[in-house]
Amino acid sequence: MIKLLKLEYYKNLNYRPFKIFTILYFLILIALLFIGLVDFDLFGGTINLKEEGIYNFPQIWNFTTWIVALLKIFLGLIIVFSISQEFSNRMFKQNTIDGLSRKEFITSKLLTISVFTIISTIIVFVITMFLGFQYSNTTESAKVTEEIFFIGNYFVKLFTFFCFLMFLSILLRKSVFVFLGFFVFWIAESILSAVEVFSKVRGTQSVERNEILQNDFFFSHLLPLESMSSLIPNPIMRLKAAQLLGAKYELHYPTESLIACIVWCGIFIFASYWILRKRDW
Repeated sequence: MIKLLKLEYYKNLNYRPFKIFTILYFLILIALLFIGLVDFDLFGGTINLKEEGIYNFPQIWNFTTWIVALLKIFLGLIIVFSISQEFSNRMFKQNTIDGLSRKEFITSKLLTISVFTIISTIIVFVITMFLGFQYSNTTESAKVTEEIFFIGNYFVKLFTFFCFLMFLSILLRKSVFVFLGFFVFWIAESILSAVEVFSKVRGTQSVERNEILQNDFFFSHLLPLESMSSLIPNPIMRLKAAQLLGAKYELHYPTESLIACIVWCGIFIFASYWILRKRDW
């Protein structure tokens, strides 16, 4: 394992885009976590997210993980570039000639993905704890840990997303095709989700429609991108301004989405290994 990590380190050490995007990602990630300390001018008024309660326990875990998860595509660039260059520079073929097995290749990429995911999760956890204890209106232990599971969901979400990009990178090899493939997949998922929702709510009244959207099971929620998204729900309805306008927020742990993400991880890893074994590069 240490040997494979060292190999990945030396491969990427001289790859300039890898270093630049890595540094930028973690700088932007840290900056985003402090976004609540900045005043925003909106519709002629000023809004401060800290005063809206984003740093209050327990909802701070929802807010911070949801906000920084928006950056996952940025870190995904690093993963895609790292893997794509293996094929464009013929490093993969040279490594296999030198004795690196396909299983070790997949393992080395999974180690890289794991390192990025762990570091990102630790940063989010530490800064969230700091901001919470600094600005939350309560620091009772029960409140502090009530929704800490969002950190675990954030880890699973990132890891699943990076495994998906690893699969696309091995399947398509060129980074431009990977992002095009990702975009097409995202559009296809969105269409399937919209069709399923429309078929269930068609002909219903607004009250019934809301109940269906909140309580019914949707198969599309088990699709890769949708299941990742469902792990950390949008917390906008938890803002004080939204509550004053009558918005209601009900937290339900996304068990189905968590299971789906774990299953998709296994599928992406196995499929990546299968492609490497079947193709002769």
